[in-house]
This record gives sequence, structure tokens and C-alpha cells, in this order.
Amino acid sequence: MFHRHPFLSLTTFAYLGFVGWVTLTPISRAPTSSDFIERVLARLQRYEDLSWLTYDRAEFLANIALFAPVGLFLLLLVGTRFWWVAGLGAFVLTSVIENVQRSIPGRVSDERDVLANTAGALLGILVGLVLTFPASRRRAASKRAARRRAAERQPSHA
Repeated sequence: MFHRHPFLSLTTFAYLGFVGWVTLTPISRAPTSSDFIERVLARLQRYEDLSWLTYDRAEFLANIALFAPVGLFLLLLVGTRFWWVAGLGAFVLTSVIENVQRSIPGRVSDERDVLANTAGALLGILVGLVLTFPASRRRAASKRAARRRAAERQPSHA
């Protein structure tokens, strides 16, 4: 799998490294712990249409956005036939992250994060399935045509 797709593999591992940096850094040095985020949210909440966007909801949406590429990359690595392996892998990854966070100072493990991360990965998988659907149909049609041609070449034993 990795040797067939070296650039995709490298990109996937680089992105997983980024996810690890964001999710497993002690909170005092985490890229997500910032007064800037709270100031932006406070400014956005001044608009009536965005008053629903609390810190918890923004964090939930950010987790979905962070893990959508994980699902997409895993799908592309394992193939569309095994989309469920990508989903299971993303669920296992996020479960491991949440368990490891328990031992990191300032980090809080939350089952809602498992839900948001897995939902994000599934969204990425869905996007990948939609984007690769035309190519998958062409490959399937090509295989069917090759089987038909092979069957026509077989001598009939009547």
C-alpha cells in the first residue's frame, strides 16, 4: 500500500504528524490554546446570526475539520472497496489520541472529541468516495469488458 503510493503516504504521515502536534502537545504550548481564538469568537458572537457559536461548538467543528483530511487520506491509501477500514482506522486513531491525552498536562480527554473526530473522518471518507466514484465506475466497467472478451475467446464445449 505505502510503496504503491509514496507521495500520498508521505503526505498522510506528515498530516498525521500535524494532528499529533495539535492534539498531543501539552496545553501550555499547544497551538490551539490562544486568547486570539477567544477574541475571534467573541467578535463573531456579536453578530446575531453567529451568536450560537460558543467555544465548545467551535472546538467541536474544528475537530471535525481537523479529521476530515485523515479520513480522506486513509481512504485513498486503502482504496474505496475498503472504506470501512479507513473509518475503523480513524476511530482507533482518535481513541488512542484521547487515551494518551489523559497523561498530558492540561489536556482533557473527552468522548465528544471521539465523536467529532470520527465524524470528521467519515466526512472525509464520504468526500473521497464521491470524488473517486467516476474513476471507480470506469475501472469496474473496464474489468467487466475484459471478462467478457476473455469469455468470448474461450472455445465452447457443446
